[in-house]
Amino acid sequence: MIYVLDAIIIISLFSFFSASHTYLASNNFKRKLVQRYGSSIAFYRILYNLFALVTFYLFYIISPHPDLTIYDLPYPYDFIILGVQFISLAGIFLTIRYFSLKEFIGLNQIIKCYKNEYNTDELDEKLTLRIEGPYKYMRHPLYFFSIIFLTFRPTMDFFYLILLICLIAYFVVGSYYEEKKMVERFGEVYVKYRDKVPRIFPFKLFTPYMSASKAGKST
Repeated sequence: MIYVLDAIIIISLFSFFSASHTYLASNNFKRKLVQRYGSSIAFYRILYNLFALVTFYLFYIISPHPDLTIYDLPYPYDFIILGVQFISLAGIFLTIRYFSLKEFIGLNQIIKCYKNEYNTDELDEKLTLRIEGPYKYMRHPLYFFSIIFLTFRPTMDFFYLILLICLIAYFVVGSYYEEKKMVERFGEVYVKYRDKVPRIFPFKLFTPYMSASKAGKST
């Protein structure tokens, strides 16, 4: 019974964390900031990321950590699982190559602001439509490789298992809201891409997205 209560507490705390971050990441909230603070929205991205780190740390230390091991893989299975983690980590770094870390962190926005080049219509980030590399096989490859990396581990305790379930749910729900922004920004182009390519898990691994120009060349 104590483990059920611990699970409820962990899920409740994480739900509060994820709901607050989803709201703070919404375009409606950011537009209100633009109306009030103008180009200072350029500083929002880096502040949002710092807030995310601090609140996640608070979630971690406040959450109960029951002393319950789900499994602890013996040799050589632990090394096999570590191999899967290594491959997924390589996938994460491969994905990162296709977007700007400075933009993701929020540094580009601040630099543009100081140069008086910041466009407030971008809100706190300049959205980019990527249909290359791993994005040909899944719309959110960073989420996919992160899920694989977090799931395949040689040891698993109770807290980590509940957290893993919460994170996967957060990735799935978060991808939905992210795509609403992409449809708002890129319209029919993104809708066609969304209809062609799987969201997170590459079930259509052997049918990568092809642009209309490339598709027209094949006969």
